[in-house]
Amino acid sequence: MSDGGATGHPIVEQILGRTRDLGGFEVRRVLPSHPRQRIGPFIFFDHFGPVAFPPGRGMDVRPHPHIGLATVTYLFEGEIEHRDSLGSRQPIRPGDVNWMVAGQGIVHSERTPADVRAQGGRMHGLQLWVALPTDAEEIPPRFEHHAMETLPVVRRPGATLRVIAGSAYGATAPTGVLSPTLYVDVTLAPGASVAVDGEHEDRAIYVVEGAVECAGQRLVPGGMTVLRAGADVSLSASGAARAVLIGGAPLPGVRHIEWNFVSSSPERIARAKEDWRARRFPEVPGDEAEFIPLPPG
Repeated sequence: MSDGGATGHPIVEQILGRTRDLGGFEVRRVLPSHPRQRIGPFIFFDHFGPVAFPPGRGMDVRPHPHIGLATVTYLFEGEIEHRDSLGSRQPIRPGDVNWMVAGQGIVHSERTPADVRAQGGRMHGLQLWVALPTDAEEIPPRFEHHAMETLPVVRRPGATLRVIAGSAYGATAPTGVLSPTLYVDVTLAPGASVAVDGEHEDRAIYVVEGAVECAGQRLVPGGMTVLRAGADVSLSASGAARAVLIGGAPLPGVRHIEWNFVSSSPERIARAKEDWRARRFPEVPGDEAEFIPLPPG
């Protein structure tokens, strides 16, 4: 819904996530939305959980392909084991970042590790996709893991700001971004207030939990608030709250998104679909028995 961006109000629009059930756990999808496809380089935003798995149950995202994007996985609770066709096998835990650049093509799976599955437990986190610059869409794939303690943390009174990717608040994350990027985990104590970093042209606030206000408006959990470029705004919390800031430089040109593929070229997506259908993508070592088939249509 629009909030008068043309009048100069700091808030341009608010986007409400759409809830989906992905086989036993809830996902709230915020991007892409209509009419806004991207915020900075971010083209996909999923908030999954919180969910409590009983013993013997967990996440099972079978091997599937990507091209032309980077995935960014960040957890608040739980643990996921990432495997990919490069041979990577990496658990991700709360506060860590998994950054996977698909480029010309990669296959990966995401599952609850066996020892965690046996005990049961909670799962809560975010997975975002970043569209790549056109000159980087076909670069070789790569995978990076950055442990929580390697990410820069900026502290303000009552606020903790962990830079997940890109730069903000005078700090830069080690994540290998390919264009100017904003991605910050913000935790606020009751009564705290913090300015939203103004470095980047595109900026948006997603409230994970708690009561947050910005520019005189209450921002609801599960909603994304898009800010006007250059607007000087702050977040304030009446109680304990958590939010993320995303954005960066807008990428020039059109990006097409179909299933797990992102590209500036519809023909490239068609070729990727046919390659997956014909099983020409590489397999994931140690997770070869299953895969997600190409959706019909």
